[in-house]
Amino acid sequence: MDIKEIEAFVAVARQGGVTRAADHLHRSQPAISRRMRLLEDRLGAPLIERVRGRAKLTEAGEVFLPHAEAVLATIKDGAEAVRALSDRTHGSVMVALVGTLASTGIIGQISAFRRAYPGVRVELCTARSTEVSDLVRQGEATFGLRYYMDTAPDLISEEVAAEAMSVVCSPDHPHAGEALDEAAVLSEDRWVGFPADRGQGAKGQPDRQAALSRQLTAAGLGHAEIVLIDSLTAQKRLVEAGFGLALMPESAIQEELRLGTLAVIEVPDLRVSVPVAVVRRKGGFLGGASLALLEAISTGGIGPL
Repeated sequence: MDIKEIEAFVAVARQGGVTRAADHLHRSQPAISRRMRLLEDRLGAPLIERVRGRAKLTEAGEVFLPHAEAVLATIKDGAEAVRALSDRTHGSVMVALVGTLASTGIIGQISAFRRAYPGVRVELCTARSTEVSDLVRQGEATFGLRYYMDTAPDLISEEVAAEAMSVVCSPDHPHAGEALDEAAVLSEDRWVGFPADRGQGAKGQPDRQAALSRQLTAAGLGHAEIVLIDSLTAQKRLVEAGFGLALMPESAIQEELRLGTLAVIEVPDLRVSVPVAVVRRKGGFLGGASLALLEAISTGGIGPL
């Protein structure tokens, strides 16, 4: 079985079609189609079918995809091992992180690392927590930074920080800027939160929507209405407009607090922090540059978020 055939199949599966896969791999469409045919002949089963102009995985394709991804990730690790060995001053590191963490000290720490190691190419991409884990699992990211630990057996997860959350409201809210003794004062308010991360429930992992529900219940506000909005920016705009309250990362609201478009309500029963974890692939190789950056993060280089 040729590695180029496996590479073509994974590209078609990820890109959703032969044409897009060819563009992604900088190969001709006939070359990708030929590799797909050869792979299907070797396996004795069709791997994709065309549905409404897109390539859809067959049952055999669904079964084969995780194994194909693991093969490519392992080869990538091997190549990185040969190139990097123990060199901490050169190489490349791809870090996947949840977008809201870009407002924390993480970015400052990564910038400091880049200044200290100018020969290391550090690339960043943002995604939701479950997508961060998937990017690491597929070998697309060297390691990831996400909310909550990931207990999947193919990943290593380590808590490196905790991000404080604040109750935020419109500046026109009757309790804006106040410190409340009891959360019951907010019993009539609507809340804005994130939808559950896809796949989280199946793995038994917490997500931000479930955490908000639990925190409200613990504070005696279990009856509160929660409107699910899949964007922190959209949540901010809704809260600014007086649509409801939200629990938001303190690091992500500093600009709005400075401008006066959002306000904070101090509620002891709703003080909460969210763990931030580094995730990496179990058994995956980390070159010297990757280890140096991971060490800076894991040993407290980030500092309080």
